[in-house]
Amino acid sequence: MAQKVYGVIGLGRMGRGVAQHLLRVGHRAVVYDVNPAHVQPLVEAGATGGGSLPELAAALPRPRVVWMMVPAGEPVDRVIAELSPHLEPGDVLIDGGNSFYRDSVRRAEALRGRGIHYLDCGTSGGVEGARHGFCLMVGGDPEAFRLAEPLFAAIAQPGGYAHVGPSGAGHFVKMVHNAIEYGMLEAIGEGFELLAQGPYPIDLARVADLWNHGSVIRGWLMELTARALARDPRLESIAGVIGGGSTGSWAIEEAWKAGVPMPAIAMSYAMRLRSRQQDTFAGKVVAALRHEFGGHEVVPGSRQGEPSSQG
Repeated sequence: MAQKVYGVIGLGRMGRGVAQHLLRVGHRAVVYDVNPAHVQPLVEAGATGGGSLPELAAALPRPRVVWMMVPAGEPVDRVIAELSPHLEPGDVLIDGGNSFYRDSVRRAEALRGRGIHYLDCGTSGGVEGARHGFCLMVGGDPEAFRLAEPLFAAIAQPGGYAHVGPSGAGHFVKMVHNAIEYGMLEAIGEGFELLAQGPYPIDLARVADLWNHGSVIRGWLMELTARALARDPRLESIAGVIGGGSTGSWAIEEAWKAGVPMPAIAMSYAMRLRSRQQDTFAGKVVAALRHEFGGHEVVPGSRQGEPSSQG
């Protein structure tokens, strides 16, 4: 394998994993992060630190191949605006984050006019991917994909990367991937809640482990369920507030535009939002109405944080 040099921008958990993979398999990496403290450990591991985006670009051979792993939205545009004046025709910039696919199309078109290739890459695998190899869904120009393919091969699991279509396709596929993930996670959560609240003193961790041996719902998520429950059998150490959400909402909106109902995924997204509200006003309205028409008992609540009657 010929040694190559790649740029990596954004050294959070996932970006750090990309750089570490490159170093592990014998490539070189020039790394940059807005937080210099994230750069030093990789320098100690053999990477070259860039003090700025222009310095990173200057340290890379032509054609440059740069992996960008920064939060979706304005941070991506900010990095492109600062870095692109220091790139040249034929260079390849890869967005490995969870950007909205239409933004990726817009960015690719803008950079194409200057001869710079832009690949959108959906990156899956989480913590395990950072350690053992990612699953990569790449959209963009086939020529740019070929230039960057050694990087994808270096950081992906065997068989874990593919060119899935033109600009935007990589992030579109990853958006759908995340939407499916929402539904799977919600189904597992609901099933284990029923086990926990059911009439039997069931060992939840034991059941999760059991289901990984030959059942039709075995898989990595069930393995993670067994691991979490073995560590904390009733998950008492964490609150039931679910983060994330952008890719799920994008997928639902795109599905409705395409006439695809996606009821399971839409409901799983709604449950994520519900998990962040301890006591919804909608719930108060329903409880009040049930009391009004049926005399059903209501549970007294705290007045702190309730909506004001004024306005």
